[in-house]
Amino acid sequence: MSRPDGRNLEDLRPIQFHQSPQRDPAGSVLIEWGHTKVICAVNVEEKLPPWMSSSEGRGWITAEYSMLPGSSDRRIQRDRVRTNGRTQEIQRLIGRSLRACVTLESLGPRSFLIDCDVMQADGGTRVASITGTYLALRLAFENLKKRKIISRIPEFVPVAAVSVGRVNGEICVDLNYIEDSKAELDANIVMNARGQFIELQGTAEKGSFSRDEWNRLLDVATVACEKIFKIQEETLRQWELSN
Repeated sequence: MSRPDGRNLEDLRPIQFHQSPQRDPAGSVLIEWGHTKVICAVNVEEKLPPWMSSSEGRGWITAEYSMLPGSSDRRIQRDRVRTNGRTQEIQRLIGRSLRACVTLESLGPRSFLIDCDVMQADGGTRVASITGTYLALRLAFENLKKRKIISRIPEFVPVAAVSVGRVNGEICVDLNYIEDSKAELDANIVMNARGQFIELQGTAEKGSFSRDEWNRLLDVATVACEKIFKIQEETLRQWELSN
């Protein structure tokens, strides 16, 4: 099968991370994943959500996600009053994924508020948000240590995500918008660098799929995430942050 951008079936689009596109958050990253671009920012509040008690001895990580009006081929309406179901689902996915990369007890009694704003959407915005926010969170902790708000940086387990699917009967990695819109099956896979799965989201858009196909999706997603971990690791090295 010939893919719209000429990639092989298991190829990722180019992925780049840009450090601190925003000056004021504790950590921020612009991730460019093919034509998809997302700003991932982390702000810190020295308080917990109302439902959490400081006596629990742990912190919290939560996320908000938004597509800017000009991010798609048709204008995206702003969520001024309440978020729609898709947005809520993605926000929860991002939050769950990032809470899995660090022990909440190591955060202290504070909240880490993630904002993922999609500047340009060409498929895979939620997996780009997760993958970019991991680096933004790392930057946030480095800055907190420099400002002596924390005495040490907790141990992280790298987290990354990728989309996979079946398009025209072929299993593909990293679907762009054209492929995603005509996929018979698509899934978002979140993993950590230990080879463990954090989140598996799969949907048959047309018909159904077999257990063998699902296993194949997990296999190609695992290989793709391993490639992404290497890109994250090299980026942290260039930024002179230990992984």
